[in-house]
Amino acid sequence: MPPRPDAPSAPVAERPRVPRFTRAEHRVHRATATLMAVCVLTAGCLYLPFLAELVGRRALMVTVHEWSGILLPVPLLLGLGSRALRADLTRLNRYGPHDRQWLRAALRRRGGRPAGKFNAGQKLYAAWIAGAVLVMLGTGLLMWFTDLAPLVWRTGATFVHDWLALAVVLVIAGHVWKAFGDPESRRGLRTGSVDAQWARREHPLWEREDNTR
Repeated sequence: MPPRPDAPSAPVAERPRVPRFTRAEHRVHRATATLMAVCVLTAGCLYLPFLAELVGRRALMVTVHEWSGILLPVPLLLGLGSRALRADLTRLNRYGPHDRQWLRAALRRRGGRPAGKFNAGQKLYAAWIAGAVLVMLGTGLLMWFTDLAPLVWRTGATFVHDWLALAVVLVIAGHVWKAFGDPESRRGLRTGSVDAQWARREHPLWEREDNTR
């Protein structure tokens, strides 16, 4: 975990690093991100005329879109065999007073944003995207298997699916933008560890959070 605040500073190449993610978590994230990207790209090919004309083969795009959507929850379900992943899911589902403080500071664009291993923004994003995927999966099945429900249900499912898809694209774009603004966070997901000074600055309650589990 992060060293004490009074520890002497060291050159970047020699700074101590803190384990953050396991290989299993990295693989789950990469597989989920890949499937989500396929869903978004194939949806674009189905709904945007210039992409549809560029790619063609609409039937193939429909099939790829449907199966990538069906498979989207699979990496997470398989990853539940990892104890580290289950522990991080528990962290993402726990909220405390520091999360409200983080959100207030973020909305006012101020410093002093206390966070454990995951900050309040990451927790909200994880909860929102998980719910959105379930709704997209359910509405997509109603659109795919036309005998599952009456026409009025399928019409409603199409409306929800299309507009929620747009919201998902915007939220994911924000997620990617934030990730590109924090190279150390990306490095942590890629390599499994982060700089200890970064951990102490961005997630000051992380060590205390682990000690109370």
